[in-house]
Amino acid sequence: MPDPALPAAAADEQRHTPDREPLWSESWYLDFVDPDQGIGGYVRLGLYPGQQTAWYWACVVGPDRQLATVIDHEVAIPASPSHEIRTEGLWADYTVETALDHVSVGVEAFAVGVDDPAEVYGDLRGDRVPLGFDLEWETDGGTFAYPGVTRYEVPCRVHGEVLVGAERFEIDGHGQRDHSWGVRDWWSYGWSWTAGRLDDGTRFHAVDVRLGADALYGTGYVQSPGGLMTAVTTVANTAEVDAEGLPVAATWQLGDLDVVIEPIAFSPVLLTAPDGRLSRFPRAWCRFTASDGRTGHGWTEWNQPQLG
Repeated sequence: MPDPALPAAAADEQRHTPDREPLWSESWYLDFVDPDQGIGGYVRLGLYPGQQTAWYWACVVGPDRQLATVIDHEVAIPASPSHEIRTEGLWADYTVETALDHVSVGVEAFAVGVDDPAEVYGDLRGDRVPLGFDLEWETDGGTFAYPGVTRYEVPCRVHGEVLVGAERFEIDGHGQRDHSWGVRDWWSYGWSWTAGRLDDGTRFHAVDVRLGADALYGTGYVQSPGGLMTAVTTVANTAEVDAEGLPVAATWQLGDLDVVIEPIAFSPVLLTAPDGRLSRFPRAWCRFTASDGRTGHGWTEWNQPQLG
């Protein structure tokens, strides 16, 4: 019998007390896709108290449109319960409306628009694009606490409004959100993370952390169309990448579920450590095809430390 998934604790929706490790961080990710409108995106807030700064990312992507991206790694750590950020060219907040059930995100910013996502790995120069989110993430099924790690995942329905330049989109889609806290070293080991929804309502998520060819940690879940979430302990992934490290094809195994991944649109980030090390972090809206023919959409990421 499959193992039941361990649910998250409502108290963990709030901010946590940091330790003194310089790479200790607390992170909130929220992504969405609306395939019918050809648009997707994500936001991330990361707090780095040991470095006295926060990182904020927001983006909109689509198969036939520019990447519009906000990447700011010099944000003051927000003090308010809504995690409100106010800087030149960026306002954002994140509010837990109902613990483990409903969160809202607002963004008003000037994004950089680029035709080639790999340009993000350079000087990140492009068009100045007004970007706005007024979105709600509402839990779709269960919640999943990682075994042995301070992190949880929540499959969601996503609705609200997105503004990109002069365009306005009423979003009615789906996505994933997660919250983690602890030491995260982007520059010493790689990983891949994925989450999606198939056309029959099945939800899934997995992470595979590796040091070279050695597996360090792997976990995930599969949630049935009826909402029953079960943990998976067998996870594995492969990826074929281009010259910039952007995956052009990938696969995932999550227990008995095997999916082929087709990246549709990328929103990567270049990450620089305090000591100057680099990691490339491509994140992509993807189309999934299961081995039994079911299809779906979601997001996948690959952390790629630039060792040597």
